[in-house]
Amino acid sequence: MIHIVAESHIPYLHGVLEPWAHVTYAPVIDAATAHDADVLLVRTRTHCDAALLAGSRVRFIGTATIGTDHIDMDYCRLHDITVANAPGCNAPAVAQWVLAAIGQWMLRHDEADAHRLTLGVVGVGHVGSIVARWARQVGFNVLLNDPPRASHSHGQAGAFTPLAQLAAQSHIITFHTPLTMNGPYATWHLCNEHLLSSAEHCRLIVNAARGGIAIDPMLAQWHGDVAIDCWENEPRLNIDLLKKALVATPHIAGYSAQGKARATAMLLQALNTHFGWQVPLPVIDAPTAGAAHVTLDGIMASYDIMADTEALKAEPTRFETMRNTYHLRNEVSD
Repeated sequence: MIHIVAESHIPYLHGVLEPWAHVTYAPVIDAATAHDADVLLVRTRTHCDAALLAGSRVRFIGTATIGTDHIDMDYCRLHDITVANAPGCNAPAVAQWVLAAIGQWMLRHDEADAHRLTLGVVGVGHVGSIVARWARQVGFNVLLNDPPRASHSHGQAGAFTPLAQLAAQSHIITFHTPLTMNGPYATWHLCNEHLLSSAEHCRLIVNAARGGIAIDPMLAQWHGDVAIDCWENEPRLNIDLLKKALVATPHIAGYSAQGKARATAMLLQALNTHFGWQVPLPVIDAPTAGAAHVTLDGIMASYDIMADTEALKAEPTRFETMRNTYHLRNEVSD
């Protein structure tokens, strides 16, 4: 029988796969745990590389996350290991977090009219496109930056703004890129000293994308406000940035009940396709593209982001515990 080793903190998974496989649930997956596994089901905290996989019989890795930067894709290709992720699974939840953070910033600074503000969205994939759509509904002027998409826009390049121009014109900048270290579109330390110094009108930086996109010590010294969910050296936080941040949460922006159910459903569907199984999928009561129509008041009423902020600021050493035991919230609805 196929042996699956799954991170025990993946929701909606316990008891589902047992008719098809032998399943071991582990709070931490190390090389010893992975050695006799055929399948690993993981989150971002499990780094799937040679140190974990060498000498194992793993042939399938499913990650209940949007990104794959914690997986050595080259190693997996070289060793015939299939990798499945869950693109877009938690996009509405992250967009909810972003707009809730921006709403709190507006309250703090008595900014009642979104029409007077320009929001720069860097990365216009699953999350960024929802953020942009909802922000326009709320009334923001929205600028979009996404060089890979701009290069393949086939005559619609005018829909995108160069990063330097976006930084110079935006009052708020929010990042929604993957974390890539190399290549023409590398995003590691994209939010750096040069960008911050050129963002002369910017008053709020938002990072709910990946730790490492921003240089946290520089954000801690920046003149404006910060809303941060993804930290550069999680779970070890830059305490100066934690103290400075208006909004600070333990990497839970995407932690909605519906987002987690989507992620697990995507993993189960990938296993069904790979092995020819018929594992039943969770029923999800919310659209993958998020609510069709939102208001800023509705988003803020749907999620008390400051309660999560106060909890982390009070006990930053509990970052990982807060993340693993987070009470999954509901996404905003129409």
